[in-house]
Amino acid sequence: MFLTISTFGTPERPATDLGFLLHKHPEKAQTFSTSYGTAHVLYPEADTERCTAALLLEVDTVALVRRGKGKGRGGAPDAALAQYVNDRPYAASSLLAVALSGVFSSAMRGVCNARPELPAAPRPLRIEVPALPARGGPGLVRRLFEPLGWTVTAEPVPLDTEFPEWGDSRYVRLELESTGRTLAEALRHLYVLLPVLDDAKHYWVSSEEVDKLLRAGEGWLAGHPEQKLITSRYLSRRWSLTRQAAERLELVRLAETDDSEIEEIDNAVEAETGTEERPTPLAEQRREAITAALKASGAARVLDLGCGQGQLTQALLKDPAFTEIVGLDVSVRALTIASRRLRLDRMGERQAARVKLLQGSLAYTDRRLKGYDAAVLSEVIEHLDLPRLPALEYAVFGSARPRTVLVTTPNVEYNVRWESLPTGHVRHGDHRFEWTRAEFRAWAGAVAERHGYEVDFVPVGPDDPEVGPPTQMAVFMMRNPKEAKAA
Repeated sequence: MFLTISTFGTPERPATDLGFLLHKHPEKAQTFSTSYGTAHVLYPEADTERCTAALLLEVDTVALVRRGKGKGRGGAPDAALAQYVNDRPYAASSLLAVALSGVFSSAMRGVCNARPELPAAPRPLRIEVPALPARGGPGLVRRLFEPLGWTVTAEPVPLDTEFPEWGDSRYVRLELESTGRTLAEALRHLYVLLPVLDDAKHYWVSSEEVDKLLRAGEGWLAGHPEQKLITSRYLSRRWSLTRQAAERLELVRLAETDDSEIEEIDNAVEAETGTEERPTPLAEQRREAITAALKASGAARVLDLGCGQGQLTQALLKDPAFTEIVGLDVSVRALTIASRRLRLDRMGERQAARVKLLQGSLAYTDRRLKGYDAAVLSEVIEHLDLPRLPALEYAVFGSARPRTVLVTTPNVEYNVRWESLPTGHVRHGDHRFEWTRAEFRAWAGAVAERHGYEVDFVPVGPDDPEVGPPTQMAVFMMRNPKEAKAA
């Protein structure tokens, strides 16, 4: 089982930097033990202009059988023989993916202590896999890698070169080229997509695989056009795990959509007016309305649920009335950006004690969210498919149960006032719905009734006498606040 990674350089940026990125010196051949054999890393070439690292995995087929996953598929009559006679020692599969993550773990995480500036810099890369099982053929290989920015060459391997009439095998020779990828991104793509193309795993797939998939797929899987196929195959078609991954990826898309995208529309609308004195952007008006409603409720400890890149958390932190602000998001990337926005690493001790960023999903109940005065869902619900809303509703109103909950969402009736928005289009491509005022009131009223809240509605932005405000906000107040205090 063989894979090579090549990069190209100049005297100012030598290709041998690949050795720093992989944490493997080009002048050495190194050997690593794995659960299923031995992995070798060597450099067939290493100079300023071109450097190639090769990973050779020697599979111990006996160890594979003892682990119980060297068997043929489907319980065929020749399954006993297939335990020993199979393609596992030769063709790229989940065995190679696991070896990549073990041997190049630091490179996959984008860590390089010796040269910390290197991992984040895109560089020209060429990856070659001589024998790759591809259940779906070269077409599927291209559908998986091309949306990620790779130039793909996938040549079918004939069953027998002496008998071309026999046709092609299910294997391809793969070559990937890119000038705009980091090495860490490339390794994560391979880690996920090699076993997806093989459509099999050599080990038992448990719920931990969902976490592995989302970690490796961060930044690219949520928006991949073949997301459903990737998650299904990676998780060995286990329906419950595939559904869990789909729910979490949907929330990732939500997390990576923040107020700045809505602000682009706001700015376009403001530009249409042609006035020198521009009105306050709607996103800023929304944050001001949320802050005012929170202060009116007397809340001191506040949850910013679906905090994204931290705009609202930052605004709340400026007001000393809020003694604790917790931002929760499913996306580690969004939280990293939020941390930089807040400058947590430079923040004084007293100020840092007021704010906390947590990774988590609103599709599941979370003990960490209990006991707070208020929770905010700012421009969150419209990014969820309607069948997913009950899970979020229970996690917030049924489990966390803050005294006050604020929910903002676009008012679709107002869209006709925006000339830049085509008729029938939602304000952002990721919005799964946009409600009228009546629809929002019906949903909010039903939620309040089910969970013991009263609800009022507050317009955000200019309240048009015909179509209402651009943003509508529901303010939920618990009927029995002692219940929240006891919880």
